[in-house]
Amino acid sequence: MNSKIAIIDMGTNTFHLLIAEADERGYRIISRERLAVKIGMGGINQGVITEAGIHRALLAMQSFKNTIELTGVTHVYAFGTSALRNASNSEEVVSKIKALTNIDVNIISGDKEAEFIYLGVKAALHMEHEKSLIIDIGGGSVEFIIGDNDTIFWKRSLEIGAQRLLEQFHKNDPITPAEIEALDAYFAEALVPVFDALKIHHPEILIGSSGTFDTLSDIFCIQHDIHKTAEEIETPLSLAGFYEIYQELLQKNRAERMLIPGMIEMRVDMIVVACCLIRYLLEHHAFRRIRVSTYSLKEGVFVSLINSLKQHA
Repeated sequence: MNSKIAIIDMGTNTFHLLIAEADERGYRIISRERLAVKIGMGGINQGVITEAGIHRALLAMQSFKNTIELTGVTHVYAFGTSALRNASNSEEVVSKIKALTNIDVNIISGDKEAEFIYLGVKAALHMEHEKSLIIDIGGGSVEFIIGDNDTIFWKRSLEIGAQRLLEQFHKNDPITPAEIEALDAYFAEALVPVFDALKIHHPEILIGSSGTFDTLSDIFCIQHDIHKTAEEIETPLSLAGFYEIYQELLQKNRAERMLIPGMIEMRVDMIVVACCLIRYLLEHHAFRRIRVSTYSLKEGVFVSLINSLKQHA
């Protein structure tokens, strides 16, 4: 088996392209690309991908197609998540992508998404036999997985992603105390199954997967003069460091948030509501540590695909 594999993660906020080379010995990642496509913007809570969102998706997929052709990829696996899962016009979007690029898009379930995220995090971090709560905050959905290095004990995908929260609750900038109160009331209902599972399994470590957590770690490292490389698969963040950044984010508007060293444009709008969710979890369950995995959904899909190719080799 000697293959070049492309994984395209068509997220609600960001599209990712991961290209890797695999053989019998293992794999190495050749390239990564990400584009802030925001297919959920303006339609996520109405269950539709807007015409502007479709246009951005097509441009992004054509760009990825060009990269794939230049790299000599032999297998392409593209998948859509929450925004496409719940859009009434998802078939139209998938058909237009196929017509333009000849790439087939699979729309995966929230349950499958959670499973792939676990595989991705497991490839990055050694969790041993200590249970952790893995959380991946997407634009459309949030995946929660309780597991250790060997087993998933519980998993759930909830349609409470940051784009949904942003459009529903974050009307003022900076966010107001009343909006935070409304978010907390929403979390109190939406997160009931998560806290029920936490009471049963008692994980003491919170693992943040990619996205918002990557940016929080970037900000934290710059603030504390910690030097890290782009190749690192676990990056630093402390509980105290999170709260410090959270308090700063609450006081700033978009332009001011962009001036925070480590902030990136594709994260600046959703990071406030995402951090409100993290803060709510930390306040309502006793976690003693926070870890950040740069590996997530796309790496989990890749691990799964490699295993499948090995079996059929």
